Amino acid sequence: MTSRGYTTEEGGRLNNFAVEPKMYVDEAQMFGFNEYAEKLNGRLAMIGFVSAIVLEVATGHGVIGWLTSL
Repeated sequence: MTSRGYTTEEGGRLNNFAVEPKMYVDEAQMFGFNEYAEKLNGRLAMIGFVSAIVLEVATGHGVIGWLTSL
């Protein structure tokens, strides 16, 4: 039985040791090579590739040619 940070033993004696919080493991890693980062990088690469093709079709020059003609 637990109440206000104290536990009582089977004999009804009060035990005032610290009550440990419940431990959990967070599997969501937010740095390094993980699934979320790889999906984000892939999607950004696809957007960049399609944008480069649209730019070339619209201007008649590639990305480098368009940047040097400014």
